[in-house]
Amino acid sequence: MKIHLRQIPPGGTLHVEGVEDAGFLELEEADAHAVSPLEYELDVGLSGGGLFATGRLSVCVRLRCVACLDEFETTLSVDPFALQKELDGRESVDLTEEVREDIHLALPAHPRCDAEGKKTCPARFSQAPGDASQPPGDAPWGVLDGLKTEKRQK
Repeated sequence: MKIHLRQIPPGGTLHVEGVEDAGFLELEEADAHAVSPLEYELDVGLSGGGLFATGRLSVCVRLRCVACLDEFETTLSVDPFALQKELDGRESVDLTEEVREDIHLALPAHPRCDAEGKKTCPARFSQAPGDASQPPGDAPWGVLDGLKTEKRQK
């Protein structure tokens, strides 16, 4: 994703929007797969010897649920997207690395198919020990809680 500096009006911003093939995101490294192109809408300008870009990025991805191992699709959005990059004398600036990095940071560390509340995950896990909604006898430590202890006196 390259921005040609001569297209930016002096003292103003250039509005760019469109779609790019999501292959450059290299999501496979994170066990994710893009199912749509990357959509972007950016305002780009020059300031203090550097280039700034603000706007939004979004891409639909397929992830694997950590609970049930089913694949599901979700939209990753980086809104707001913002960057400042120093200029090195070239006529164009490539934003590919920064865009890739922000999309990777938007990936969930532990993706769940029920995270957006649109679906119920088929995996059923018991609740954590000490959960108030769980009867005390069902907790893994419930047996130990029922032991009688004697105090030793010296």
